[in-house]
Amino acid sequence: MATATGIQLAQGIRQKLEELKKACAGLDEATASRAPAGRWSPRQILSHLCGPEGEGLMPLFQAILDQDAPTIDIDPENPFFSETRAKMSVPDLLAEIGERNAGLAAFAEKLTPAQLARTAHVPLMAGSPWTDHPTLGDMIDLLGVGHVQFHADHMREVRKELATQ
Repeated sequence: MATATGIQLAQGIRQKLEELKKACAGLDEATASRAPAGRWSPRQILSHLCGPEGEGLMPLFQAILDQDAPTIDIDPENPFFSETRAKMSVPDLLAEIGERNAGLAAFAEKLTPAQLARTAHVPLMAGSPWTDHPTLGDMIDLLGVGHVQFHADHMREVRKELATQ
């Protein structure tokens, strides 16, 4: 049964995906492959948001449902950039992100309050406001909403920097 929290998370996921699409509007393939010094290229940013090849981040969320406080290792510096992703067009990368985020939104909408309250152990988050034991709801909000917003802003910064080179 859908909960207000799950519905709100799903809406946030969808909204941030639209913001990402706006940040990518007009991005040509040549620019997408260029990177400012010491930064990711737009294509790498999009690859990172796709997550690991295969199922993306859904196994992480499912593990929180299936296991008691599973340890989740997150590699925030991994762009998940592969030969396959290097050959994908910007619209194809955005479509993959869209499919994965649509799946996450549908997943979030169906979660019960008890499921949203399940926790994981995420060592990377020690010292953060969420502590190293965030709830499933927190993880969906962080990765499905906040993370996409962060990289939409990141995309705008990189594109601005590339435009001045």
